[in-house]
Amino acid sequence: MADCEEITPYGDASGAKGGQVKAMFDNIAPAYDFMNRAMTLGVDKLWRRSAVKTLRRHGAGSVLDVATGTGDLAIQIAGALADATVTGIDLSEKMIEIGRRKIADSGLGGRVSLMQGDCLALPMADGSFDAVTVAYGVRNFENLAGGYAEMARVLRPGGLLMVLELSTPQSALVRPLYNIYTRCVIPAVGKLISHDSGAYSYLPKSIEAVPQGERMLDLMRAAGLADARCRRFTFGVCSLYTAVKPR
Repeated sequence: MADCEEITPYGDASGAKGGQVKAMFDNIAPAYDFMNRAMTLGVDKLWRRSAVKTLRRHGAGSVLDVATGTGDLAIQIAGALADATVTGIDLSEKMIEIGRRKIADSGLGGRVSLMQGDCLALPMADGSFDAVTVAYGVRNFENLAGGYAEMARVLRPGGLLMVLELSTPQSALVRPLYNIYTRCVIPAVGKLISHDSGAYSYLPKSIEAVPQGERMLDLMRAAGLADARCRRFTFGVCSLYTAVKPR
C-alpha cells in the first residue's frame, strides 16, 4: 500500500478514502478553479500546456481524462488536438457540473464529454483509448496500483499514459519555503475561500505521501507499461510521468 492511500481529507472516522475524496471535491467545487490559479500563481496552466504538448507529439484520436475535475485538461487537449475526442471521468458530480458549463462556453461540446465514475472500475472496454491522462489526481486514488491497472487496461497497444502530479522539491534552498507555503499559507487561504478546513490541509499531506520520481515510474511498470519517464517542472513542485502500453 502506498503511503498516500492512508492519507484522507477528514480522518479515519469519516469512512473510506474514495468516499471522502468525493465529498471533499463536492464541497470545494465552487472554489476549486480559483484556488488552483491562486495557489500556483497561474503556473498550473503552463504545466498542463507542457503535458498537452507531450500528448500532441505522441498523437491521439481518443483520450480518457481520469479525475477530470472541472475539465481543465480535457478542454486543453481538445483545443490542441483538433481531431481528438476526449472523455473525462470523475468521482464528483459537482465538479463535473462546473466542467460541463466550461465545455459549453468553450464551444467544444461536440468533442469533450464528462461523466461521473470511479477510476478503480472504469466503465470502458479494454483497449478503448489512444491515451489516458490524469492531472493532479493520482494522489487521491484509494488504490494506486488498482488505478494504474485500470488505466492500462483501457489503453490501446501503443497508447500513452500521461500523469501530471504535484511533487516535493528536492532543493535544500527551495524546500523550506515550499513547506511553509504548502503547510501554512495554502491551508489558511483554502479554508477562508472554500470553507472546508480539511481539503487544503489534506493537500500538502497527500503531496508528501504520494510516490514520486522512480517510485511512481515503478507503479507504471508494474501495471505492464513500458518506456516510463519523469520530467520535473518549476523546481520540482510538479512532475510529468509518461509510459506506453507495449504493442
